[in-house]
Amino acid sequence: MSRIGKKPIQIPAGVEVKIEGNKVIVKGPKGELSREIRPEIKIEVSNNQILVSSQIETKQTKALWGLTRALVANMAKGVAEGFRKQLEIQGIGFRAVVEGEDLVLYVGYSHPVKVKAPMGVQFSVEKNIITVSGFDLEAVSQTASRIRKAKPPEPYKGKGIRYVGEYVRKKLGKKAVTTG
Repeated sequence: MSRIGKKPIQIPAGVEVKIEGNKVIVKGPKGELSREIRPEIKIEVSNNQILVSSQIETKQTKALWGLTRALVANMAKGVAEGFRKQLEIQGIGFRAVVEGEDLVLYVGYSHPVKVKAPMGVQFSVEKNIITVSGFDLEAVSQTASRIRKAKPPEPYKGKGIRYVGEYVRKKLGKKAVTTG
């Protein structure tokens, strides 16, 4: 039995859930998301709750059961409230600018790094904090990861792009050897 999978998902106010065969469609004030569900997993909507259950008892189905429940819960939360990830730029001369829909990073390379915004994802920049927001958790997280990958924090001075609150362990530099 999956501990996560058997928990019911509360449908937030203003969110509509449809099930068409193996497809789950979730509509809300922020947008609409849909996802194909594996045939071993069964989804029902009743009493303003989404119930996820497995039809076959195998090891793979148990893993898919919890995964499916988490994905559908994130869809429901995303179309109701939305998600956001914040990244922090550290380094002298490092900056980010929003140009239209895209984010342009100036992070010490000879050229600016452009990050295109996927559908449903918006960028905002305030001083050295980049905010990536949207209603699809996968798209928001993947985009934030691509931004961090442009210049990950280095372990000696800590310069680069990191998530807000992320701790980067610093290494000691080379030490002068004394001869005696």
